[in-house]
Amino acid sequence: MEKLYICAAIGGVCAIIYAILKTRWVFRQPVDHPSLKRIGGYVAEGAMAFLVREYKVLIPFVLVVAAFLGLANQGTLRYQAFSFLLGAGCSALAGFIGMKVATGANSRTSHAAQSGINAALRVSFTGGSVMGMSVVGLALLGLFVVLQVAMMLIGDSVSQLSGQILPIVSGFSLGASSIALFARVGGGIFTKAADVGADLVGKVEAGIPEDDHRNPATIADNVGDNVGDVAGMGADLFESYVGSLVGCMILGLAVEGSDELKLRLMGLPLLLCMIGVFCSILGTFLVRAKPGKSPQKALNTGLFGAAILAAVIAFPVIHFVMGGERLDNGAGANQIFLTMLAGLIAGALIGLLTELFTGTNTPPVNVIVKSCETGAATNLISGMGMGMLSCFPPIIVIAAAILLSHEWVGIYGIGMAALGMLLTLGVQLAVDAYGPIADNAGGLAEMSELPSNVREVTDELDAVGNTTAAIGKGFAIGSAALTALILFTAFKEQAGVDVIDLTDSLVMVGLLIGAMVPYLFSSLAMSAIGRAAFSMIEEVRRQFREKPGILTEDEEPDYRKCVDISTGAALREMMIPGIIAAATPVLVGFLGGIKMLTGLLTGVTVSGVVLAIFMSNTGGAWDNAKKMIEGGASGGKGSEAHKAAVVGDTVGDPFKDTAGPSLNILIKLMAVVSLVIAPLLKQHFGN
Repeated sequence: MEKLYICAAIGGVCAIIYAILKTRWVFRQPVDHPSLKRIGGYVAEGAMAFLVREYKVLIPFVLVVAAFLGLANQGTLRYQAFSFLLGAGCSALAGFIGMKVATGANSRTSHAAQSGINAALRVSFTGGSVMGMSVVGLALLGLFVVLQVAMMLIGDSVSQLSGQILPIVSGFSLGASSIALFARVGGGIFTKAADVGADLVGKVEAGIPEDDHRNPATIADNVGDNVGDVAGMGADLFESYVGSLVGCMILGLAVEGSDELKLRLMGLPLLLCMIGVFCSILGTFLVRAKPGKSPQKALNTGLFGAAILAAVIAFPVIHFVMGGERLDNGAGANQIFLTMLAGLIAGALIGLLTELFTGTNTPPVNVIVKSCETGAATNLISGMGMGMLSCFPPIIVIAAAILLSHEWVGIYGIGMAALGMLLTLGVQLAVDAYGPIADNAGGLAEMSELPSNVREVTDELDAVGNTTAAIGKGFAIGSAALTALILFTAFKEQAGVDVIDLTDSLVMVGLLIGAMVPYLFSSLAMSAIGRAAFSMIEEVRRQFREKPGILTEDEEPDYRKCVDISTGAALREMMIPGIIAAATPVLVGFLGGIKMLTGLLTGVTVSGVVLAIFMSNTGGAWDNAKKMIEGGASGGKGSEAHKAAVVGDTVGDPFKDTAGPSLNILIKLMAVVSLVIAPLLKQHFGN
């Protein structure tokens, strides 16, 4: 068992070493153009300033929660507070590293685009890979430290592990979840306030191109891409990764079998994640763009290559760990491998389905493009219709993965499916984080007035980045559904719940409240964006009005003022949604009891997953419909169809970049909060 922990630590160290080496490579790349260096510096400065201010706001919250965990628990369970602090710290550090490298890679990608698409892809993808490897490396190292410290203090027998160590480990997941929620909500509010202000005033009212350096909100818009889609997405998937690991370990100890088998099933997820790290590293070396070929194919080669390699290696490893033993239900190594494979395949299918409903020149997006020709209203109607339709296939895929995994292995199989979906997270997140870097590179090329061939390269990378971002969001939703399910199951084990009676009035009330929470949460996030965007629009209008020389390039816009508006709005508005997400399970649990809390978790998971898919896919489809029209479809830029597409894209931005992705974290955070307080609820209400 101890050897499995050591393997996990080795995997974590290797991921961090890779991230360090690639960081050094990125910052060695040249940026010679003076304007590119200056404007890129504005973006880097704004992004890091926001992150520092956000973490300063979160430090008191983290300390209060840690103090509560330390005081509410007794004996060795008080070390849950230490675990919580470490989880929050690792999540915050992963976001900081990813943001630092992404804001350095964007201007270097613009410079590299002068040498062609392969050079630009290499820089942008390498920058994204630092985020991916930092997440998995810090997650594995953090869990290793927590487990080792806990075992030294408590012991390593099965009874001690299930009774004390794993509740302590769940604190690590709670820390990761807390930072993830605020990073996602705060980052989403920041980026969409800037994006909406830049689009509506700059493109629609002033008639200047997107990413024009004369628009005061463009720097804030570029900062927001990094804040929301790099730090936010990184924290989101850090949480899923940790949550699936912790949940799977807890379920491993809950199976019927010998103590030795339970220890093996508990350690197997850590060993598989180590394999995933090595395969992800190898996958990054497969990403090479060829002349005349889409960068999407190069990214898919790395993504699917890593997944196939991980599956091939995992098969003998699972057989070795199991040693021929079987669970009481008859499941053995072959069945466990199949559940992991089901998760891998489900993740790939969700990605492909998301690409179908959001990618450029796909049938659903072509329908939306056509609808723009008759105005904004028909664009909104068709976009929402396609978004609703897009919920059907992914839910079927998730349901099939759950049913097959449970049939083959039992509840532990669902945990392995969730782990399989996240097994090669290092390269999956690298592909996703590449998107905002490429997007920023295009914006910087436009603002720095680089040659048109540079913008052509960055536009091609950006178009692929929109699809990879949508795929990443779809993948995050799928992993969130499975992660929430295994955390919910782990909560049932810790709280002593055997059967959930849906006709029980307490359970029914919990179900209704849980189904409502994602809509309340989304309403708060969307309203926050509306208020922040109003302030941004007023500021951009003020600058155009008071400094008419901006549009004639005789005066310099005040970029820092717009960054400050987005920062202040994000930090101010993110607190209420975050507090609601964290406090609701506690209030329902202690006021309504364990039955009502089980209903709450069921309702929020079902409602949240479907709403998240709808919002993310709808926004992604509107975005690429606009891109297609800007590329010449339905009249091209400046046409009535283009104006309608801009409206749809503006409405879809908070859907896909704030409310939708934040729901992933909402359902996982509520599940892990419930898991953390389960021992207290069991003690308070009894079995």
